[in-house]
Amino acid sequence: MTDAPAPAPATATDTAARPADGLLARARRSPVLWAVAALAVLLLFNLVANPGFFALRFQDGHLFGNLVNVVKNVAPVLLIAVGMTLVIATRGIDLSVGAVLAISGSVAFTIVEGADDPSSGSTAALAIGVALAAGLVLGAWNGFLVSVVGIQPIIATLVLMTAGRGIAMLITDGNIVTAENPVFDWLGGGYVAGIPVQIVITGLVLLVVGVLTRRTALGVLIEAVGVNPAAARLAGVRARSITFTVYVFVAFTAAVAGLMVTANVSAADANRAGLFIELDAILAVVIGGTSLAGGRYSLTGTVVGALILQTLTTTVLTMGLPDEYIRLFKAVVIIMVFLLQAPRVRAALRRRRRPGPGSSTAPDGDAAAASGSVPPDPVRPASPVPAPGTGTVPGRTAEQEVLR
Repeated sequence: MTDAPAPAPATATDTAARPADGLLARARRSPVLWAVAALAVLLLFNLVANPGFFALRFQDGHLFGNLVNVVKNVAPVLLIAVGMTLVIATRGIDLSVGAVLAISGSVAFTIVEGADDPSSGSTAALAIGVALAAGLVLGAWNGFLVSVVGIQPIIATLVLMTAGRGIAMLITDGNIVTAENPVFDWLGGGYVAGIPVQIVITGLVLLVVGVLTRRTALGVLIEAVGVNPAAARLAGVRARSITFTVYVFVAFTAAVAGLMVTANVSAADANRAGLFIELDAILAVVIGGTSLAGGRYSLTGTVVGALILQTLTTTVLTMGLPDEYIRLFKAVVIIMVFLLQAPRVRAALRRRRRPGPGSSTAPDGDAAAASGSVPPDPVRPASPVPAPGTGTVPGRTAEQEVLR
């Protein structure tokens, strides 16, 4: 019997190429890659259509530019999408964030309008505190229905989505409430170190959530609840507490976004404020690669998804098209991104990239065996045949016959 030839030692080039190939393969499998590619295409289109699209300038110590406007305008959606990411990661969903946004803005501006001194800082502090507290209470209500009562998230939050607009209308008596306060003027159009305050607030919230989910066990616990809540509870994870907390947090982000939106226009419109913002937040999360089935999530992908939606809106407005085209183009881009993220489509694309049989440099099984690079399959011995008329196999004991 001859020994099989020893494999050739790996060269330094092969050793260095393997990690790179592994990183490239993981990048191709990542849903975030396709979202980043879609965002890059949109930005490139805007650059071609408007060569000054990336231009930034400082004026009176403030930063201006198209990119700044994109990030500033997406801040409320991105803020809610950060909280929505954690909710979806736990197999949940929150359809009531738009209503919470409207309630928050209505509460704040109603307090400012009815105060003895509407322009004072104490009035603004009271209005902001009550508005945020209202958001926390509404989030606790959703969390209670989902985690304690056990109602399906889409049903539990649909209740508040339906009733929330009515609550906001009751707070404002069906009117558009306007108020002037320096704090809210700063919140809507102020700057911190030359950067719009809305970008700063959203960035701080994103930073805190990123640190808590990546540097502590919170991120792993959220994923565990999303993968299998029952197994997570058996493992000692307080699944109900985590579920309750993420609903409170997403309502808090919606309340902060409500203050941003109302302060930006110096008016609280209970009927239109935050209309359909829950859909944009959910789309941003899903475009970024977070699965609606729960489990693994990506805050980076959520940021990219939100930027895609806002860049698309900016593109449509820059081209001078009517607002009606915005949602149409959003639907087209979303379908394209989802198709590229679909496992079947990606598998089909990988098969098309593979070389055909005639162009393949790797030998097939028979050729490899004939050349000696792959040892031939060993010949399996024939199965023993029972002796004629006995039904037993020679050489087997009685115990083996029973087991057979």
